[in-house]
Amino acid sequence: MITVEELRGIRIFAPLPEHALSYLAGAVEDIRLSPGEYFAHEGDERALFVVVEGRAEITKVIHGEERVIGVRTPGLFFGEVPMTLSTPFPASGRASTVSRVLKLDVTAYYTLAALAPSVPARVAGLARRYLESLQEIAAERPATDVQLIGPRLDARTHQVAGFLIRNQVAFERRTVDAADGTEAYPVLQLGTDRRLSSPTMREIASAVGLDVEPSRSDYDVVVMGAGPAGLTAAVNGAAEGLRTVVIEAVAPGGQAGTSTRIENYTGFPFGISGDDLAARALKQAKRLGAEIVVTRRVEALRPGVHEVVLDGGETLRAPVVIAATGVDWRTLPVAGISRFIGNGVYYGAARSDATLAKGADVCIVGAGNSAGQAALFFARHARTVTMIVRGDSLEASMSRYLIDQIGDNGGIRVQTRSEVTAVHGGTALEGVTVLDKATGAAAPRDCTVLFVMIGADAVTDWLPPEVARDQRGFILTGPEAAASPSWTAQRRPFALETSAPGIFAIGDVRSGSVKRVAAGVGEGGMAIAFTHQYLALFRTAEDG
Repeated sequence: MITVEELRGIRIFAPLPEHALSYLAGAVEDIRLSPGEYFAHEGDERALFVVVEGRAEITKVIHGEERVIGVRTPGLFFGEVPMTLSTPFPASGRASTVSRVLKLDVTAYYTLAALAPSVPARVAGLARRYLESLQEIAAERPATDVQLIGPRLDARTHQVAGFLIRNQVAFERRTVDAADGTEAYPVLQLGTDRRLSSPTMREIASAVGLDVEPSRSDYDVVVMGAGPAGLTAAVNGAAEGLRTVVIEAVAPGGQAGTSTRIENYTGFPFGISGDDLAARALKQAKRLGAEIVVTRRVEALRPGVHEVVLDGGETLRAPVVIAATGVDWRTLPVAGISRFIGNGVYYGAARSDATLAKGADVCIVGAGNSAGQAALFFARHARTVTMIVRGDSLEASMSRYLIDQIGDNGGIRVQTRSEVTAVHGGTALEGVTVLDKATGAAAPRDCTVLFVMIGADAVTDWLPPEVARDQRGFILTGPEAAASPSWTAQRRPFALETSAPGIFAIGDVRSGSVKRVAAGVGEGGMAIAFTHQYLALFRTAEDG
C-alpha cells in the first residue's frame, strides 16, 4: 500500500488535507509493473491511473496496428477522458519500464472528489486537452438496469456478485448497513419495478436473462462443466456444426475462473486473469451457437441409453457426453471454520475479491501457483499479505517466476513450516492461530481475510459404475479405461474416452491430467476431434 507521505510527493495530491490523503492511501490500488505489462485495456471500465514511478505508454490499435499515441511520466494521469465523460477507455496503457501506478476506481474517485474538489477540476481540464488528440471516443454506456444491494461483507451478497461477474452481467453494487434489518439481503433490483429479496441463484439467472433451461431435448454433444476445457469443447463443437449444450452448476470459468492471474498461457505474454479468459471463451462459444445453461446440475448419467438427467427431472439425449466437471477446492480441517465461509474465509481467489482485501490483513494458505498469483494480486490492496506454507519452501510446488516475484515484493511475507490451527471471531473472521511446526509454538495473528488454496478433489461419486475412476475419484480414460472391467466394447477406447463408450472426460477431472489451463484447453479441442470419430462409428452401428 502507498503511504500518505508518498502521496504528498505527487504534485496533484500534495495540497490535499490529511483526511483526504488518509482516505486515498487506503482506497487506491498500488500496482507494480514490469516492462510491457498492461494496466488498462481499450474498452475497459473507467478508472483513473496515476504514474508514481517509471514511464507508461498510451497505445491504440489503428488499422490493425498498435501504436503509441502518448506517454505518462511520474505525476501524470491516464483515464481523464473516461472519468470525465463516463466512457470506457478509448486506448490502452502499459509500462515501458519498471513502473508503479495507482488506480482509483469510480467509487474512490468520486469520494475523493467530494473531499478535494480541486482533483476533478484538474482531471476535467486535462481531459479537454487530450480530447483534441483523439479521433474517436467510445460512446457512453447506458446505466445498468441491475443493482445488487447488500452489506459489504455479507457472504451471500459476495456470492451473488461473483456469480454476476462470471456470467458477464453488468450490475451496480450498492452497499448498505447490515444492521438496518429492513430486508433480507442480498436484494436484486431490476429497473424500477422488480425487486428480488434473497433470491436463489436460479431466480437471479432467470431474472437477468441467462439460460436456465435447455432449448431442446436432443443434442449431438452435452458438455458437463464450463471451465476452460468444457468451454473449449463447446467452442469447437459449435464451430463444427454440432448441436452443443453446456450444463454448468454455478457459472462459467471453473476453478481457473477464480485465478487472479495466469502467466503461462500461450498468446498472453503478460498474463491474463482466469475470469478474463473464461469471459472470452464464453463469448466465443455463444457467438458460434453453443447453448450455455447455468445453475443446473447433472443428477444422473445413463450411458447405455445416452441420457443425461438434470436436477428437476429434464432428460437430455446425446450420443456423446463430455465430462469437464473439474475439481472442488479442498477444505481446511480447522474446527469452526465453516461459520466464517463468506465472512472472512474464502476458497479460491478472484479479481472480484479485491474489495475484500482493501486495507485488510490477508492470509493465504497454500503454496501452489494459484496461491502465489493471489498473493501478488492482493498485495496491491491489502495492508499485509502472509502466505502460510506447510512445507520447507515454495520451490516444490510453485513456478520459479512466481517465487522470484514474491521474493521481490516487500508486501508479502512467506511463513514456511506453518499451518492454521484455529480461527477466531464473532460474526466475521478476526484472527487465526498459526502453528510453527519447527518450534511447536502457536501464535495468534490478525487476519480478517483468509484465502484457502490447498489443492482440490474430484467430486464424481454421482457417476454410474460404468464410468471407471481411480482411487482418488478421477475418471479413467484411454488405455487405463480399457484396462478396467467396465470396458466391454470390442474396439479400443479413444484417448479421452472413458470406460463407457461415447462418454469422454477432459480437464482436471480426468485421471492423469496435467492440471494446467493450457492442457485442459487442448483436451477440449481433442475431445471434439474424437467426437467426430465416435459419431461416425455410432451412426454406422445405427445404420447397420
